[in-house]
Amino acid sequence: MGFILSVLLSGSVMAQTKKFQVNANDIKAQIQQNMWGVFFEDINMGADGGIYAELIKNRSFEFYKPLMGWKREGKAYKEGDILVINRQDAKSNNPRFLRVKANSVAKGDFTLTNEGFRGMGLKKDLAYEFSVFYRQLKSGIQLNLELLDGKGNVIGTGKLIPENADGNWHTQKTTLVSSATELKGRFRIAFEGTGEIDLDMISLFPTDTWKKRPGGLRADMVQRLADLKPGFIRFPGGCIVEGHELSTRYQWKKTVGSVEDRQLIVNRWNTEFAHRLTPDYYQTFGLGFYEYFLMAEDIGANALPILNCGMACQFNTAEVVPMEQLDEYVQDALDLVEFANGPVTSKWGKVRSDMGHPASFNLKYLGVGNENWGPQYVERLKVFQKALKSKYPEVKLVFSSGTDPEGERFQYLDKELRNLKVDIIDEHFYRSPKWFLENAKRYDNYDRKGPKIFAGEYAAHSGKTATPDNINNWLTALAEASFLTGAERNADVVQLASYAPLFAHLDGWQWTPDLIWVDNLHTYGTPNYYIQQLYSLNKGTHAVSITSENEVVAGKDGYYASATIDKKTNEIIVKISNYDANSREIELNISGIKKLNNTGKDIYMVSDIDAVNSIPAPLNVSPKERMVKASGKTVKAKLEPYSFHVFKFKATL
Repeated sequence: MGFILSVLLSGSVMAQTKKFQVNANDIKAQIQQNMWGVFFEDINMGADGGIYAELIKNRSFEFYKPLMGWKREGKAYKEGDILVINRQDAKSNNPRFLRVKANSVAKGDFTLTNEGFRGMGLKKDLAYEFSVFYRQLKSGIQLNLELLDGKGNVIGTGKLIPENADGNWHTQKTTLVSSATELKGRFRIAFEGTGEIDLDMISLFPTDTWKKRPGGLRADMVQRLADLKPGFIRFPGGCIVEGHELSTRYQWKKTVGSVEDRQLIVNRWNTEFAHRLTPDYYQTFGLGFYEYFLMAEDIGANALPILNCGMACQFNTAEVVPMEQLDEYVQDALDLVEFANGPVTSKWGKVRSDMGHPASFNLKYLGVGNENWGPQYVERLKVFQKALKSKYPEVKLVFSSGTDPEGERFQYLDKELRNLKVDIIDEHFYRSPKWFLENAKRYDNYDRKGPKIFAGEYAAHSGKTATPDNINNWLTALAEASFLTGAERNADVVQLASYAPLFAHLDGWQWTPDLIWVDNLHTYGTPNYYIQQLYSLNKGTHAVSITSENEVVAGKDGYYASATIDKKTNEIIVKISNYDANSREIELNISGIKKLNNTGKDIYMVSDIDAVNSIPAPLNVSPKERMVKASGKTVKAKLEPYSFHVFKFKATL
């Protein structure tokens, strides 16, 4: 009898309604309207082979192996008919081109085929723009252009007859239309006739790019970003900012101006991981700083560029530029602000204007250094800080606290950066779901008068970091959602936050987990993506008090919660995570308002903790919505096991 009574009492305790007190008058922080953003790095074929819509791989033959991605075929092809020429003296940024010789070649007997980036995504009835930079030495060669499906069948044709034979370089374009949809197509040039011609910048773009811009971005991938309504875009990295060595660091000045003049370099992630070698991974910089700024503007986000601080990746060579040679790096930072914001009469403002954007990009943030650490980093930051604040005091500077959110390196940098009274400290944390759950109070005791925090890179990892074992399942997303209640609760300290990495190609990734996965035709958001979206779309204007048993709600009994009000829309917004295997009944008691509408929304996510999204099932784990009722200023609701909820009610504040 005693055992039965014990079980019944235990069950009654478990069934008790959990009560939360929300005080809309107890404002804790003003929420930055750009708080929730995205971090773009060219990793996992995120740029070339991803959002940059170019379909031709190695279009200018500048890879380490000049014909990587290309295949010469045909019974009329002989050794020496295609040569790689290096014109280093004439065009140092893009020195290589192909010299093609043909002698009475019939169509199909001499071909050059490009494999694309793990194939080419081709869409039925869509036009594709082909362009080429050519010079005729002996006229008479015709270029027959073919789109191929995965089996080699022709699904689109075009023709280009070079128009100029004056011995100078010219650009010529034409279009092809695909008659079928193909995930892993290819592109072939079939030479015909007799002659000799030089070819460079062989390019193929879909015409349905973002905003229909020629040579632009994949519309579906940009739309994924736009749907998040991000407050900012941090770019271009990440470790590619640092480079394996300083010679392969990201140099923004080499990514602006004419695309054909941008100097290709190897991608930092090319051979970083033995388990995911990607030797054909390079940066063409077709997506350069101008395009990043433009994309940010397009989707209503602030640009947050990160520049090299004079240090290469400390996991690789750890090269540093001598202090007496740091001026070039500092000048790059000063010139970037001028490029973004300067008048068209300034040197770099004119470059921006000449590219098509005379108006300022209104740059407000600038980061110096990515995951750098140690006294050598601080020594260099002081120089950047002095120069930038002297000339552009209005630009907020972001400095890194290293690779980890704790430990000796972090403690050293955190102290030094606070002593320097920097604007914003960039914290990174790739940790287990358990860490995220245990650190929901991380920012509760941060100095309110010190530097603001940018959670610049974070993700819950289901396995060991930097291994292929990590997956974007509901467990990791819910852990992140739980942690982020603490970031939102402390919005006076945490002013910016972005998940990392952003994109990954299903056939070309190096690092996992990632927020958005793509192939050559499709995209899908992970469960983690939808958590980011829920925070971004439901942020409110001010964080207010939410407690249970007079304590903040940060993990006790598996509950995590934050509350905000939106003074623009007159709404109460409460986010609650139930990180528990049991269903729970809750009660929200809301004070500090005049009236609460009697119906509201419960936007929620719930699934098996191992559930994932995929190309065939992109919405397997995604938000749902249902009506929830209020009685007076009290809301009663049910939380499913392992669920996350956003409750929204109109109110008279």
